[in-house]
Amino acid sequence: MCYATREADELLVAAPLSPYWKESSRSMDNYSPYQQKMIKNYYRNRDDIAVQRVQELVTELYLAEGKKREKVWDSISGHLEKLGLPADRIAHLRKQNKPELVAQFIQSKF
Repeated sequence: MCYATREADELLVAAPLSPYWKESSRSMDNYSPYQQKMIKNYYRNRDDIAVQRVQELVTELYLAEGKKREKVWDSISGHLEKLGLPADRIAHLRKQNKPELVAQFIQSKF
């Protein structure tokens, strides 16, 4: 979002609100060293983050009913895909509709 002002018949455009507004600014050079470290740590630990999230979702799945349960299953499926689980295995776990099977799988693999 830019703010424009008119001054002495010239159009002056103020800087955008975000310093990372350029579309071509996808390289790590545009981030501070601290931000670069945080981004690298996130991608280094992405599998651990997905496992933790699945564990949290299994807890929610035990308590959920109806539409909420379907949404939780959707989230679990997405995280299991990120972990590299084949689609047929995910479909089987979902068809069984048993949170304990997902918990046992996560516990045995990770």
